[in-house]
Amino acid sequence: MQRLLRSTLGFSANSGPTSIKLVCWGMEAEVRNVDPPRAFFLETGDASCSRKGGKATFHGVSSVTYDFGRNVAGIVSLDISRVSSHDAFIGVTFSESSLWINNEACDATADAGLDSPLWFPVGHGSGRYTAEKKHNRGAFRYLTLVTNTSATVVVESVRINFTAAPTQNLRAYTGYFHCDDELLNRIWYAGAYTNQLCTIDPSMGNSLPFLGTITSSDNITLPETVPWWSNYTIANGSSVLTDGAKRDRLVWPGDMSIALESIAVSTYDLYSVRMALESLFAIQQADGRLPYAGKPFYDTVSYTYHLHSLIGVSYYYRYSGDKNWLVAHWSQYKRALQWSLSSIDDTGLANVTASADWLRFGMGGHNIEANAILYFVLQESLALSQTLNDTASSSTWSRIASALKSSANARLWDPSAGLYRDNETTTLHPQDGNAWALKSNLTLSSNQSSTISTALSARWGPYGAPAPEAGATISPFITGFELQAHFLADQPQRGLDLMRRQWGFMLDDPRMTQSTFIEGYSTDGSLHYAPYSNDARISHAHGWATGPTAALMFYAAGLQLVGAGGERWVFKPQPGDLRAVEAGFETRLGRFETEFRRGSNGYTELVFTTPEGTIGDVKIDAEGVLVSGNGTRVKLVDGVATGLHGGTWRLKSL
Repeated sequence: MQRLLRSTLGFSANSGPTSIKLVCWGMEAEVRNVDPPRAFFLETGDASCSRKGGKATFHGVSSVTYDFGRNVAGIVSLDISRVSSHDAFIGVTFSESSLWINNEACDATADAGLDSPLWFPVGHGSGRYTAEKKHNRGAFRYLTLVTNTSATVVVESVRINFTAAPTQNLRAYTGYFHCDDELLNRIWYAGAYTNQLCTIDPSMGNSLPFLGTITSSDNITLPETVPWWSNYTIANGSSVLTDGAKRDRLVWPGDMSIALESIAVSTYDLYSVRMALESLFAIQQADGRLPYAGKPFYDTVSYTYHLHSLIGVSYYYRYSGDKNWLVAHWSQYKRALQWSLSSIDDTGLANVTASADWLRFGMGGHNIEANAILYFVLQESLALSQTLNDTASSSTWSRIASALKSSANARLWDPSAGLYRDNETTTLHPQDGNAWALKSNLTLSSNQSSTISTALSARWGPYGAPAPEAGATISPFITGFELQAHFLADQPQRGLDLMRRQWGFMLDDPRMTQSTFIEGYSTDGSLHYAPYSNDARISHAHGWATGPTAALMFYAAGLQLVGAGGERWVFKPQPGDLRAVEAGFETRLGRFETEFRRGSNGYTELVFTTPEGTIGDVKIDAEGVLVSGNGTRVKLVDGVATGLHGGTWRLKSL
């Protein structure tokens, strides 16, 4: 299938992010060296610099800031050609956002204060000065060089050894997406690149060395700064998926419930996903409980994040088809599920006693988010048990799920609002629980699903969808589930409109990186995230914010996997107002691809391909006949055809 070769955000639709090979970056994927394309501005003092390559001359106390044009990651090296004094030093500061460019400090990783500069003793003479491995900076767009003595220093070049996605060929994407809306194309690739930045060498983990020591109540102001490093081994193997590139550089299971699927349809780096999941199961408690986050984060009980680890298992199996891995972890999975079920009381709902979640407020009791996620996990567990022919618990799980669904609707549904309440004792209607109710099929009818979609969309502000359960917050994480909810409620236009509104803002606002997606921000558009008091620590490359990359593939393009590795699939495009889509991705079984164009009267061209040996169903808003490559003809009945074999199929009119 022919693919378009148009540039989107400096990315190529058929080969992944050429932002790692842009001319102005001077970086080849194999070499992993990044050069700054331009000086951003001269801050103070007497300094001069080349517009490209990083060459700069400093006379006395002065500074220069470089703009890499994209969020990058790695270890900085400075090539010094001349220095006039033995006591000369050059400092380096980093920032993801232009808001935190500073010649005294970096942006932040701790709960208070700004991170310290890296100081290089360049008075030792000319040559290359390279930061220690532990001082790899996980994400930054802006780099500032500062001198603090009277010396003259000539910097020939500034170079970054790009350390993210350490085992990947950075440009060899297995997935692609292109449509007639360039903003959506850019969003798709920015999501894929965000997840690459969040994939790290396991020995470079944990950017929270002062967790619990420095707290939000501390008052740390300049010139005082906070030392920083990332050198804890958080997993086995050579690469692992983490929550964020700059922070926390830890394995968080909730984040994976978004990031994993976006990775599956873009880079297919499931190795890094597997290493992350195994690091969580390695520290499972004897009673079956899984951790809130991977080591060395302190042990915390989280009902929801425990469930997200189980979602990670089912998603990993769906996209990898690795049955041996599933078998090896099945007993642990069942013990973990039993731990979850032990919280169900006589109402049929889980009574949550642990408050830890995605930093939302008020988690507890018969919470709708927790129970909707549990319902989803039960459905996934039933499918996995069938796969492994271990159905001894299936009838029990099925009965529990049925009772949970009935009770949630009886106790938590608020017909006057068209939304579920957070629990029985509040009037709050959360974004997370209502999005998850749609995603998990907790609703009782298509009309109820449509009602929730309408009510959620009515709350949107100019910067996106609010999460009132976290104050005046917009959460790209939870809105990723809301995106899915609108498509699942057969409201694809709302899904696309929300991407344009929220992710378009995140991509193009000048305070952002124009290349990766932020962890969270305020409903008024300020880059303040309610759970944090230190705005400078917000991560601008967070995998939980990459929901559109999967949603565009699964729903707008319609390529959905329902069996291991895609052995069973559904092709159900929901393009909304899109007129042309080309998309595809790859699993171990082969490629899944589609190309279609639409006019005012429907599809003018539609073709899709799935691997030989697979089987699937088609649901499209069209009539006609599907014709396979070998001439097999299948008539659509109300837009539906079932039991189609893998191969290439084209839509023909009757």
